Amino acid sequence: MTMSPAEIEELRTAKLLLEHPGLAARISNLVGSPIERGFAMLPKRWNQVVNDATRKSIEKALDVALWTLDDSQPQSPSNWWHKLAVGTTGAAGGAFGLPALTLELPVSTTIMLRSIADIARSHGENLKLPDARLQCVQVLGLGGTSKSDDGAETGYFAARAAMAKAVSDAAAYMARKGLLEKGAPAIVQLITQVASRFSIVVSQKAAAQAVPVVGAVGGAIINTIFIDHFQDMGKGHFTVRRLERIHGPAKIERIYREL
Repeated sequence: MTMSPAEIEELRTAKLLLEHPGLAARISNLVGSPIERGFAMLPKRWNQVVNDATRKSIEKALDVALWTLDDSQPQSPSNWWHKLAVGTTGAAGGAFGLPALTLELPVSTTIMLRSIADIARSHGENLKLPDARLQCVQVLGLGGTSKSDDGAETGYFAARAAMAKAVSDAAAYMARKGLLEKGAPAIVQLITQVASRFSIVVSQKAAAQAVPVVGAVGGAIINTIFIDHFQDMGKGHFTVRRLERIHGPAKIERIYREL
């Protein structure tokens, strides 16, 4: 089946969302200075705090994906409500700094996941299926590159490929067991893969909130940009998946790369 001009434009828009711009650039435009300034202001132990908060958040996201995402009929996603909720949690992070991250991030991530699930449903994903639910969790890993990524192989399809086996194995485990055991190798691998990517973006958020001029109001704005970034990743990802269901993955990837 030949792709229609409208579908090609949808794919072009998805590529723009998935490839440009990164969260660091968007936050730097807000703060008015390179995000590296924020990194210099973080305390020595910030890396461990971010890693712990990120892993806890991904574990919480998996709990939400398995137990509480519903499979109601597709409808327009409630993007603005979710942005308001995440912005409110960001105010706490901006006011209390890095120590608040361990409390704020799991809440923000849960709200973001629900927003991503709304977007997935609006593109025809069946959230009864473990794979569809884990695709929502995978979106959290699409917003930043991993330290282990090959510099020559970056971008959306490279990130998907890097996480594909972990998502597939975890989905098969969930379909077989019907429950979530965080110590199971398939689940541990998925958490590790997604967290390694999600932590890059969380580090950028933490650095921005470390800038003294940010404060509570700035923290709310940064968190709004944070969820907006992942809503864009969700829109792009589930647009691509919807077109793949119609035209096949190979064809969509080829046209995506040509655009």
